Amino acid sequence: MKLLAIALFGCIFFANCLTADAIYEFDNSVEEKRFYSLISEIRCPKCTSGSIASSDVPVSRDLKQKVYELILAGSTDKEIKAYVTDRFGASSDYKPAFEGANYLLWFGPFIFLGILMLIFLSNRRL
Repeated sequence: MKLLAIALFGCIFFANCLTADAIYEFDNSVEEKRFYSLISEIRCPKCTSGSIASSDVPVSRDLKQKVYELILAGSTDKEIKAYVTDRFGASSDYKPAFEGANYLLWFGPFIFLGILMLIFLSNRRL
């Protein structure tokens, strides 16, 4: 009976250790805020629509670790996002850059709304 209690305690203790999250220690609160802000803005490469902050797949864990290391190394937010974009593509950023092919992404809804308004107003006059 004693052996069973020890085994049960061991299973519970080690199961708790296995589910523990990674702990990120920072020198100051500014770096910590940057880290959590960045991981919420970076899309998980494996998941359909989640950020790496909300994902626990191996690639997200590795990417969180890399972002942590880059912050500690003194990289700027722009450099970190450039690293992620170079590695995983432009769709990895929830806030796409305001340049190049992304103009259609930014202005597309307004263009579409303008075309619909023109169609509606031209049909109304006829």
